[in-house]
Amino acid sequence: MMSHPTTNASDGQANGRPTGDGAADEAPADERTPLNHAASSLRTLGTNSEGKPLYEDKRAWVRYPMNFLHITCQVLISNYINVLLVFVPAGIILGALGMNPTAVFVVNFLAIVPLAALLSFATEELSVKLGETIGGLMNATFGNAVELIVSIVALTKGEIRIVQASMLGSILSNILLVLGCCFIASGIRRSESSFNKTVASTMSSLMAVAATSLIIPATLYASLANSSESSDKSVLILSRGTAIVMLILYCLYLVFQLKTHSQLFDAEAQDEGGDGKEKEPEILSPVAAGICLVLVTLLVAVCAEYLVGSIDAIVQSAGISKTFIGLVLLPIVGNAAEHVTACVVAWKDKMDLAIGVAIGSSMQIALFVTPFLVILGWIMGEEMTLRFQSFETVVFFLSVLVVNYLIQDGKSNYLEGCMCLGTYVIIALAFYIYPDDAGDIGSAVRAMVVGQ
Repeated sequence: MMSHPTTNASDGQANGRPTGDGAADEAPADERTPLNHAASSLRTLGTNSEGKPLYEDKRAWVRYPMNFLHITCQVLISNYINVLLVFVPAGIILGALGMNPTAVFVVNFLAIVPLAALLSFATEELSVKLGETIGGLMNATFGNAVELIVSIVALTKGEIRIVQASMLGSILSNILLVLGCCFIASGIRRSESSFNKTVASTMSSLMAVAATSLIIPATLYASLANSSESSDKSVLILSRGTAIVMLILYCLYLVFQLKTHSQLFDAEAQDEGGDGKEKEPEILSPVAAGICLVLVTLLVAVCAEYLVGSIDAIVQSAGISKTFIGLVLLPIVGNAAEHVTACVVAWKDKMDLAIGVAIGSSMQIALFVTPFLVILGWIMGEEMTLRFQSFETVVFFLSVLVVNYLIQDGKSNYLEGCMCLGTYVIIALAFYIYPDDAGDIGSAVRAMVVGQ
């Protein structure tokens, strides 16, 4: 039986609301705070003859459907962004009927935003019951579920450019856009914020390793331009071997974080549980949260199918490149929930948690999701490699370099946040005018050699 946030053991509270002095000050500021007036009315949604809510009725045939209705209402009012859920059935219907590709793209684009938020919400609810270790791992995994699903769908359709652009875009979105907004949100309320620079530097160092893993295949491809060896085959072999190494490094990082050096990452747990406050009562039981995760993941997969399927038509009609769609538009959708969460915790000056969300998510995409897609492409017969365009590789490297400089002192302010945002805007503008047929350095050199 799940717990419902309707009452509190304190005498100074009634109906889940503080009634004593300073009640207004004690209202929790949380990114998942329900819409209070709606929540109050829904908590009393029907009562039986004993004055108890119908979802606590002794009769099973009354209790189960009313409990389902109550939980559904609680989930829906947990976030303002859930009003966009109306686009989910609309997007599926438009896609199934083969309507205008632009309408299909836009509606499914909007539909994925609340679905991403629901994934984050259900994962957090499950984390309350499973504890910090498993919960933290699940938050990282399901936090990137949208990007992974969209990329897998694109990979099955042979859209390698969309996959690569989506992965790179997700990384850049997190380390520049999300991190920049976190620094600004924290800097608005205080002149300077501090965070664990050891943990931050460890994450940024792994990001540098990830950047290296992309630079080497791109450099090899350019170097083999004058060689008789097949550069595509060589890069494919290198990419698959590198992907295996990166997956091993990610597993070692998990051991480092959760086992051997877990004391370095205890700051977040101390911030959340060391101030005498109890954990937030859960809305979903573990079973309900698991069911929610499965259902939302399926809906994301369906919307992503129609979204990716409409990209070619969008490119032809709107003149927007696939690279820009994958690198800028799709990551903003996939990171919407993480973006809001990171900004709210940064506003509360929980910068260790904000850094973990922003850089930690980017690191997982670079060290786990991207190599996983290379291996998955290997299994599926798709030649997914780590050879990104030289321009993209340079942009990634410079972005990691900028972030490393900004976090190396363990402090942040609003100006550093503006630097991150400014860098992201410049990159977005560059990819907006970057055509899909620009080619690569190695391809240009090879064409010159063949012409001679």
